[in-house]
Amino acid sequence: MSSTTVISTPSAVLATFDRTTSRWGRLTMIAALVMSLAAPLYLVLFADLGITQTQVWIAFLAVAAVFSVLWVVEPITYYPILGPAAMYQAFMIGNIANKLLPSALVAQAAIGAKAGTKRGEFSALMAICGAAMVHVFFMLVFVGLLGSWLVNIVPADVTDVARLYIFPSIIGGVIVQLVVSLKQPRVTLIAIGTAGFVFFVLVPAIPTIANLATGITVVTTAVLAWFLRSKPRSDSTKEIS
Repeated sequence: MSSTTVISTPSAVLATFDRTTSRWGRLTMIAALVMSLAAPLYLVLFADLGITQTQVWIAFLAVAAVFSVLWVVEPITYYPILGPAAMYQAFMIGNIANKLLPSALVAQAAIGAKAGTKRGEFSALMAICGAAMVHVFFMLVFVGLLGSWLVNIVPADVTDVARLYIFPSIIGGVIVQLVVSLKQPRVTLIAIGTAGFVFFVLVPAIPTIANLATGITVVTTAVLAWFLRSKPRSDSTKEIS
């Protein structure tokens, strides 16, 4: 009786990982979508609340007018850093910009992994797992167990300051980490100039595009960075025979 031993190469293992991630990632996201829509659909269809189909579509269009640009901008922005596997995790967990993306960037910087590589993808994957575990733990302790007590002992002035500055401080840290990690000063200057023009010149001049400012900034920065990128010089010479 002969036996054969199958030796998996690293490329084969990575291919299997990608296929498995894509299959279960899609199924998990579809299951989450169904569960998240189940309760609203039940209330609309069976709870006799008097909600008409017209009201549902008006509410959907009102939300889409504000957030639809993020449906395109966020996946394009996060994918080069997180990779496909971590993208499934990130959009399932939420709080990407202020929690998961910083965790991924710090993990990649700690081990010297470059975004867009398999090493960077796996580090982002594990970082998001760690961030989610820490988040759940502290939510259980500081919100579930100590929430009311902490709210009562924290002065109102401190709470107001925290609400005002906590999000800008987190996003500022993310931006600095991105700049340091990517090491592309030309793209950084293009992004800063584009954001400054859009938010301080274009939006005050045309207030109706305020909700689209983020999308305009991202798309314009990407286009300018592409056309203004440094192109390698061709050193090839033709031989004259």
